[in-house]
Amino acid sequence: MRESWTYLGPEGTFTELAALSLRDRSPADVGLVPVVSVPAALEAVRSGAAAAAVVPLENSVEGIIALTQDELIHGPPLVIAAEAYVPIRFDLLVRKGFPAVDIRTIGSHPHGHAQVRDHLSRHFPDAEAVLTTSTAAAAAQVAEGLLDGAVCAPAAGRHHGLVAVAEDIGTGSAPITRFVQLRSADHHPPSSGTDRTSLVVTVPNVPGSLVGLLTELADRGVNLTRIESRPTRELMGEYLFILDADGHADDEPLRELLERLQRRGVLLRFLGSYPRGQ
Repeated sequence: MRESWTYLGPEGTFTELAALSLRDRSPADVGLVPVVSVPAALEAVRSGAAAAAVVPLENSVEGIIALTQDELIHGPPLVIAAEAYVPIRFDLLVRKGFPAVDIRTIGSHPHGHAQVRDHLSRHFPDAEAVLTTSTAAAAAQVAEGLLDGAVCAPAAGRHHGLVAVAEDIGTGSAPITRFVQLRSADHHPPSSGTDRTSLVVTVPNVPGSLVGLLTELADRGVNLTRIESRPTRELMGEYLFILDADGHADDEPLRELLERLQRRGVLLRFLGSYPRGQ
């Protein structure tokens, strides 16, 4: 079976590395198609032009990728079918022969800049931080002479013939980004035995409502691994919550939990049960 997967491109992004990792685990014959943005990747799945999209969801330094989270909450429904964890290494790349002392503009994705701000503030305090759609897009602009430097993966440097003036400049000893494969809402992978389930829930803005929700998980022995809040986009101070929990929706504790949340009217969106990342 032949499938087309979109991913946040261009070639040389960390998302491509995640897509390659997920492709290696897929039984399908997969063609990878780079696109310019997370919304473009997801729209291809929603329109039926692609079977799946691979996009970043969160990282160990800056936390959530708000754009991806908000697409999952507010956009037409999609589900997470798989996830991958990719170690992140950022190099500062320039064209061959370009002096480091002449660097005046440095491009990267916003999360890339956030993860190297300490290094750049110490060594290139006068350089302008330029935001690009991806780290690899910054490398392409350096190759074209539009930027002096790019903060990106070493693979992007090799692809564009760039060289590193500084290596492994990210904050933290071993930063990792979590990527997810998204598919149409009717896709439900069977239990693998080591699964994760993601939900979007809403609770009344009254004392104890969130505690009551978390008690529903604790009473069933469901291990909550992540909780994030995002604005409802309706009223200031009102939030939705994204939950990750160990287990599959077909497991008895989670099945009971989902039924209970539906009866309470707080389950806003089921985001899928899928094998935990490697």
